Amino acid sequence: INLAASLSIMGQNNLVIDLDPQGNATTGFGKSNSDEEKNIYNLLIKKINIEETIQKTEIKNLDLIGSHVNLSGLEVETANDSNRAFVLKQILSAEKSELLSNYDNIFIDCPPSLGLITINCLSASDSIIIPIQCEYFALEGLGQLLNTIKIVRQHLNPSLDIEGVALTMYDTRTRLSNQVAEEVKRYFDDRVFKTVIARNVRLAEAPSFGKPALLYDSTSMGAKNYLALASEIIKRNRKLFKNSPLLTK
Repeated sequence: INLAASLSIMGQNNLVIDLDPQGNATTGFGKSNSDEEKNIYNLLIKKINIEETIQKTEIKNLDLIGSHVNLSGLEVETANDSNRAFVLKQILSAEKSELLSNYDNIFIDCPPSLGLITINCLSASDSIIIPIQCEYFALEGLGQLLNTIKIVRQHLNPSLDIEGVALTMYDTRTRLSNQVAEEVKRYFDDRVFKTVIARNVRLAEAPSFGKPALLYDSTSMGAKNYLALASEIIKRNRKLFKNSPLLTK
């Protein structure tokens, strides 16, 4: 929510696809996650086309394809479909030359579990941004995620890259936050973004008001952190583009 909003404020066109059945990214933009028509579930089961799912948000240059609770049953519904890991990729690829080419970035918000929905996301993506909370349990799930990425590269999407690792909920007052940050930097090296998202009350409050932090309180530390992260990503992509024929988005 906040990264896409920050990039949009900086003039880029962005689309957020909420692929999490919980629909937090949807409600975080002040939209309903119980809309029976305009949602990613109906798009994936080919009930509607992508133009019908896209909603405008309060922020200029920022659109949303919302989630729906029915997504949680997608794995069962597609059990007999041998191509079910590529449903999202096929939809995005078919539209990329037309509608989706208007966007500089397409962000796909995944569920926390590594099931079919997440596999669909990884199969369709150019790269991944991994947010890691500066807490002990965040490190425990990291190995499983990296193993999943490795498997996806081998069998489904060889070009999948790690765009970067973002340290979040960082608390300068605790030794644990510093220890987690050091461990992540030791493992990922220069893949870790220099910008750290600090633990911030206003940042935590914003979703309950259906707003990105920039709209809820643009002067908060959380909003400033995300603007800095957006700026770092833009600079990093410019460097990649300068040295490579492909711009990772």
